[in-house]
Amino acid sequence: MFQPKFSITPKVANALMRIEAARQAVVDLPMTPKVQARLRETARLLSTHYSTQIEGNRLTLDEATRVIQKDEHFPGRQRDEQEVLGYYRALDELERLAAKKATVTEKVIQTLHALVMRGRRGKVKPTPYRDGQNVIRDSRSGAMVYLPPEAKDVPDLMADLMAWLGKNEKDGLPWPLRAAIAHYQFATIHPYYNGNGRTARLLTTLVLHLGGYDLKGFYSLEEYYARDLPSYYNALAVGPSHNYYLGRAEADVTGWVEYFCVGMAEAFESVQRRAKEEARTGKVDKTQMLRQLDVRQRKVLDLFRKSEWITAAQVEKSLGLSGRTARYLCQRWVEEGFLVVVDPSKKARKYGLSEAISKMLS
Repeated sequence: MFQPKFSITPKVANALMRIEAARQAVVDLPMTPKVQARLRETARLLSTHYSTQIEGNRLTLDEATRVIQKDEHFPGRQRDEQEVLGYYRALDELERLAAKKATVTEKVIQTLHALVMRGRRGKVKPTPYRDGQNVIRDSRSGAMVYLPPEAKDVPDLMADLMAWLGKNEKDGLPWPLRAAIAHYQFATIHPYYNGNGRTARLLTTLVLHLGGYDLKGFYSLEEYYARDLPSYYNALAVGPSHNYYLGRAEADVTGWVEYFCVGMAEAFESVQRRAKEEARTGKVDKTQMLRQLDVRQRKVLDLFRKSEWITAAQVEKSLGLSGRTARYLCQRWVEEGFLVVVDPSKKARKYGLSEAISKMLS
């Protein structure tokens, strides 16, 4: 049974207090839905850009934003485009899972990995773990950095990690510590040939969201990691050897926990400062109203920034759905009172926001 070794040092304890203070401060700030949507989208774009940049993605933040929001393309950057689209789509799935308080399972992780690796469109199937050995090498020198466990041991190690997450949810371990350990252990197991780092960071964010540390979706831990990559990798490089079987599994991970918690505190405090600036308008916080909408509905709201009406084709493109699914979704939203039909034409049916939703956002 997986049982990590770590201590709650004064540094960790101080970081946990900073996290809680910033978390409460942001929750209490009055912000309009428009301001919240802007902060949330900014955080999603930053998370996508920096998490893929860590793995060598060559798109700038501006280019990644244009790929995601405007479907722009850059010659010779097709793989980079697919990486940012995949990560952004995985964040959509993460929000959906957090909203319904899903349990973290191997299938959930495999689905997030499939989204990361396959880009924006189409259905994905949970990806199976690697069936052979992989080696992590320094991109410049070619020297071996880490030799993960053998493929035959991966299923049992992942099952142990899931069991540990479930056990500690009941035992009351603070969620930031649980997220830190989940990140570390997933990276240690390295269950795939590629995409392990991005999936580890998504798993971390999912665990935090499920524990109530979503901070309204305003923060990006990936930005903290990317600012000083050597520190990120050094913190993860725990144990006396690069070989998993020579001490890594039994190593004390206090250093990584300290790094993670301090970074989380800095990210939360940064959000607190930005949110405070945005909240100076003094308008009423409508967070609870927005939470009545699901992840897809909140994303579709962005389409109404440019037009008073939308079509099912726009919903299809924005959410990466099939045409049939998008049409069904629009009809369901009409029945639920989210949308209204403003043009009943079968070929180009147009939808607007319902009066209730428009009033909520005004």
